[in-house]
Amino acid sequence: MLQRDSRRTTTRRALAAAVAGIALLLALGAGVLVGWAPQVRLDESVSRALYAGDDRSVTTDVLLEVLTTPGVVWFRVVVSLPVLFWLGTRRAWRTAGWVVAANVLVAPVTVLLKDAFGRVRPAFENGGAGYDGLSFPSGHSSGIATLVTIALVLAWPRLAARHRRLALAAGAGLAVLVGLTRMWLGVHFLSDVVGGWALGVAWTLLVAAAFDALPGGRGALPAREGS
Repeated sequence: MLQRDSRRTTTRRALAAAVAGIALLLALGAGVLVGWAPQVRLDESVSRALYAGDDRSVTTDVLLEVLTTPGVVWFRVVVSLPVLFWLGTRRAWRTAGWVVAANVLVAPVTVLLKDAFGRVRPAFENGGAGYDGLSFPSGHSSGIATLVTIALVLAWPRLAARHRRLALAAGAGLAVLVGLTRMWLGVHFLSDVVGGWALGVAWTLLVAAAFDALPGGRGALPAREGS
């Protein structure tokens, strides 16, 4: 009975977080579509304040490109392969299925949203102006938010309470770092990054729920013994 109640509570919280993420994404997207002045002004001022500059050194550029890498597709794939192999050895096919679905499909979902909102990137010569792709939401930000959320959902049943807080902090820190690199490089606005985070978290939680893979579900890892 207690386990069932705990599972229901976890599911409700996850779905509430997903709905909040979708609402935030749509609110920011609406601001982009109508050119809502407060959002535009904030985006532009943050972009100017954080941009590393058109004349940044090669060393700075390389460092930023390295730090932004966790948000790209190939990085998520490489990091996920050992996990998928381990899940395969345990015949945890449902768990592996939701991990693959969340990881692989977030990229085309992000592209569809970019096309729908049609926002151009910041007009920095060595930043967004050098990119052909659109800006909202940020693909790197949705990618890293997806990767972090997958890791947290997978690990949650296996972690002690004190370790859960540390995992949340570490995951949030990595997502923030990747988001900042997109603005330091001058290729995204603040609302692009926040929208990407919201998309990644909401998307991953919804896919996990669809596969019954939230903690306590059939597709979740079993709880750690003694927890």
